Amino acid sequence: MGEGKKKEAALKKELEEKNKLAEDYLSRLKYLQADFENYRKMAAREKEEFVKFANEALIIKLIDVYENLERAIENGKKSEDKGALLQGVELTYRQLKEVLEKEGLAQIKAVGEKFDPFRHEALMQEAKENCEDGTILEEFQRGYTLNNKVIRYSKVKVNKKEVV
Repeated sequence: MGEGKKKEAALKKELEEKNKLAEDYLSRLKYLQADFENYRKMAAREKEEFVKFANEALIIKLIDVYENLERAIENGKKSEDKGALLQGVELTYRQLKEVLEKEGLAQIKAVGEKFDPFRHEALMQEAKENCEDGTILEEFQRGYTLNNKVIRYSKVKVNKKEVV
């Protein structure tokens, strides 16, 4: 009977050690969960801030263009010389185009090009004999890429010899 009591005591001691180990693991897990939750909240706040101010550099570059357009409108109201107004607007247009191109914006070539469904959206078809099948005949709306990613498809009319 003494042997049974020893075994029982040893098993109780082992059970206590296992319970203590399980509680330790549970405590570590809770700590890691809380740590991860804090990290997740911090990352969400940082992402929100990034999105909020992501366009700041672009906006700063566009402020000059905005103000130049404003000046052109004011001068156009005061002046009878429409040529000077047109010249000012053209200068502002070139400035805006330059800013956008530096940011990675590019026009998608359309008229005369082969239709590409990854860059063009066909709105109409027309059968023209003197033109190769699948050639873009007319562009209704320009398409653009931003750093080689299509952000707006060109809306076009395509030559199709056999219009369905």
